[in-house]
Amino acid sequence: MYDVIVIGGSFAGLSAAIQLARARQKTLVIDAGSPRNRFADEAHGFLGHDGRAPAVIMRDARCQLLRYPTVEILSGEAHDAAAIEGGFTVGLANGGERRARRLVLATGVADELPAIPGMAERWGATVLHCPYRHGYEVRDLPLGVIAAHPMSAHQATLIPDWGPTTYFTQGQFEPEPAELHAFVARGIQVERIPVVELLGDAPALDGVRLADGRVVELSAVFTAPRTRPAAPLAALLRCAHEDGPTGPYVKVDQWGATTVPGVWAAGDAATPMHNATLASAAGVLAGIGAHQASVRSTIG
Repeated sequence: MYDVIVIGGSFAGLSAAIQLARARQKTLVIDAGSPRNRFADEAHGFLGHDGRAPAVIMRDARCQLLRYPTVEILSGEAHDAAAIEGGFTVGLANGGERRARRLVLATGVADELPAIPGMAERWGATVLHCPYRHGYEVRDLPLGVIAAHPMSAHQATLIPDWGPTTYFTQGQFEPEPAELHAFVARGIQVERIPVVELLGDAPALDGVRLADGRVVELSAVFTAPRTRPAAPLAALLRCAHEDGPTGPYVKVDQWGATTVPGVWAAGDAATPMHNATLASAAGVLAGIGAHQASVRSTIG
């Protein structure tokens, strides 16, 4: 039996695992190899790694982690988890099973983009989510915000610092009076006719076609996709969830502990704020929290 199984091998999971490794905990990382950031060519705003490919960052992190003799990495998908006497069992998609005294869930989220033709093939290139991660690369270009939820107007108020901005309400997310006042102050144009298609040779973007046939020239668009847990493990373990602006996330305390004793969660799966640096920091806290729980259990 492992001391800890970390499920998820991206920023949060590997950050948790290296804390456990340095505490000499027998640790297994189970990684399905489908990180949320796989659509992005470069990571930005991550101190010391700005401009590097996420896959390269993760490759280097795995190499560093495997220098510790108490750590193993298993490439595979964890599709089941359950409490057992003295810990937990994790079922693998290939039929195998692993057991641990504690779990760290760093399984991330999956994005559900607006159902507009041309979105998916541009995701991570010219269809973007976070301006702090990607805005600088599209600076001074004509930009759009395609509303997808009530917080989209807030997102739109940020974008003019990178380029001239048009906010597309999609006929559903009309700005409130205070938001319209902010739009005027920020020079944001409002378009109420829905976007029905993205145009150009993907992943490049030339513009968007509206429902009335007009074309608005744009070089990139921002949107906030709906999110859902990328794996069902937290629900299977009966961890409590909270509702965020884009979807549910696992409820945790300041150390990443869930409402289920012995289970921690970190990264995008456990916060409404999705950012590589925040995910890594949350992984550090979850790893330390899981170790300190082990210490407490030996004291009694």
